[in-house]
Amino acid sequence: MNSILELRHLRTVAALRSAGSLLRAAELLNLTQSALSHQIKLLEGVYGVPLFERKSAPIAFTPTGTRLLQLADAVLPLVEEATRDAARLAKGVTGQLRVALECHTCFDWLMPVMDEFRQRWPEVEIDLVSGFHSDPSELLRAGKADVMIGSEVPPSRHFASFPLFRFEILAVLPLKHRLHRRRYLEAADFEGETLITYPVAEERIDLMREVLHPAGIYVGRRTTELTVAILQLVASRRGVAALPNWGIKNYVDYDYVIARRIGKKGLWSDLHISVTNGLASQPFLHDFINVIREQCSRTLDGIQLLRTG
Repeated sequence: MNSILELRHLRTVAALRSAGSLLRAAELLNLTQSALSHQIKLLEGVYGVPLFERKSAPIAFTPTGTRLLQLADAVLPLVEEATRDAARLAKGVTGQLRVALECHTCFDWLMPVMDEFRQRWPEVEIDLVSGFHSDPSELLRAGKADVMIGSEVPPSRHFASFPLFRFEILAVLPLKHRLHRRRYLEAADFEGETLITYPVAEERIDLMREVLHPAGIYVGRRTTELTVAILQLVASRRGVAALPNWGIKNYVDYDYVIARRIGKKGLWSDLHISVTNGLASQPFLHDFINVIREQCSRTLDGIQLLRTG
């Protein structure tokens, strides 16, 4: 058999298992779906058998695919550890990541990301910039934070930004709301409602900026700093909200509130990580980004990883 098994092949089968579908695996690997399909076909051509069942959900691996997965589980962690150690030895890596959040619901998935990162880079200090910040990008500009996670990309040559993923913003309504039978809501449906939001400027609220104001709809507003408080107010019929899908999933599953799409195709936003230029080339920063992409691909339903580069 004239073949050389490469690390990218092992990463491919590992991504297929982790992501559960060709599309999400391609996003995780930063490839197009057609490029990933081509790579899989070439690998299957080497062994003469499929690696997984094509119509299975989640993906069910054949014995050949399972054996390659076993090899990936044994080899890839060693390669990643050696790569990190090489970076440490070459650059004497130490540093800090003070993280500021524009997206308040990011706390839900960021904690396990930080735990994983601490295990990989124990010499790099990572912490959240505490308190509520109406403009976290200002912390980055003032040198009070090293990293900002949010939809805003600071317009400055002093910062670098990297895409993370796209997510859907859903309208959150109380049970048996007058609009509960709608499959999706349009701008006019919000007329007369009170919108419950975080205490940030209106131009930073996607629903107002992208949907309501262009349609000439202006609604009353009530603010609170906590996601759980927003959801309690909605459940108590004090108003409606618009929040990322991952931040409300458990509340919807337990019939505490209901969620509807905003517009026929949904209201979507992109999440980025922005850093000071001094951090942009650091290997631990790029590993932090990889941990976010890997963990969120596994745990957050309905997101679309954005291609980097």
